[in-house]
Amino acid sequence: MPAARPRLLYVTDLAYQARGRRYCDEDIFLTARLREDFDLALCHPRDAAALMDAFVVVVVRNSGPVLTHQEAYDAFRARALASGARVYNQLCGRADMVGKQYLLDLSAAGHPVIPTVDRPEDLHRLPETERYVVKPKLGADSVGLRIVPADGVRDLVDGSVLVQPCIDFAYEVSFYFVDHRFQYALYAPHPDRRWQLEPYGPTADDLEFAQRFIDWNAIDHGIQRVDACRAPGGELLLVELEDLNPYLSLDALSDRDRDAFVSAMKASLHRFLAAEPPAVAPA
Repeated sequence: MPAARPRLLYVTDLAYQARGRRYCDEDIFLTARLREDFDLALCHPRDAAALMDAFVVVVVRNSGPVLTHQEAYDAFRARALASGARVYNQLCGRADMVGKQYLLDLSAAGHPVIPTVDRPEDLHRLPETERYVVKPKLGADSVGLRIVPADGVRDLVDGSVLVQPCIDFAYEVSFYFVDHRFQYALYAPHPDRRWQLEPYGPTADDLEFAQRFIDWNAIDHGIQRVDACRAPGGELLLVELEDLNPYLSLDALSDRDRDAFVSAMKASLHRFLAAEPPAVAPA
């Protein structure tokens, strides 16, 4: 008899409506390709905790912002950590997976991040500008993001939001990694059309910029996206490090590059299954 194939639970919300993106198309494509190597089932994020024990690995993909199912996600995360379940991405991420605090920490440590504060007394540390970006620490997918004039920003800084200068950047660019290995880059040449992406050929300096944040994070097995903007001075600044369920914009890739990404993801999952199982969280 042929050897049993690994059983994979793929967590996604196929009905989630994302601005400028079709999550469901990406997940239909990915699951079709992953079935070449795995016995696979799809489930909604609200059902993941109840179903996960029947599978050897749980892949969290385009499940939408956690804010839309926070209680279910917290239950899933707690159960996975308590049981030592294999979750991909690993649940040890230090970036968007646990909120936006990392932007404050990296900014304070002098990393190339858009300057970020969360206290009124720290506003003087930001470059003076006519407009500021205010966004929730636990936000995602631009939920709750506001652009406010300089004279109105102080009243909004209550500890639950981040404040950044509104930068007139040339473009946004995203770097995609599987495990710690760079896969491809895409950029939005028109700042007002964030999700109209085109292939981007990164320089060695660009890759060094992106790699430093991947190396800073604690994830060995998983998919991460480094989002950056090209500042007026020509340097790249980190916008966010998406390490929970980054949308991959696979439809912007050539067939060859899309196939290469799928191969890299499959190889990563097989390495993950061959590695030592995660430690069980203490009771």
